[in-house]
Amino acid sequence: MTFNSNSIVSISEANQNFSKVARLASENGAAIILKNNAPRYVLLEYSCFQDETFADNANVLMIGKQILEKHKRAFKELAK
Repeated sequence: MTFNSNSIVSISEANQNFSKVARLASENGAAIILKNNAPRYVLLEYSCFQDETFADNANVLMIGKQILEKHKRAFKELAK
């Protein structure tokens, strides 16, 4: 499964606005929730959950690190 960088949210944003995260998961098939700037949770639309073959933790962490590295400048700007 590929992830859209627009479907990545912080855990604080997920806590404050879960309906937004659910909407992202509906639109994109999944939403990634970051904790301490690292991918920690994935919210999947149920239909994707039934059909999807899950990657192991090492692959998920590797992909998350690639996304963070690719968008490092944007995340630093958002953190200000």
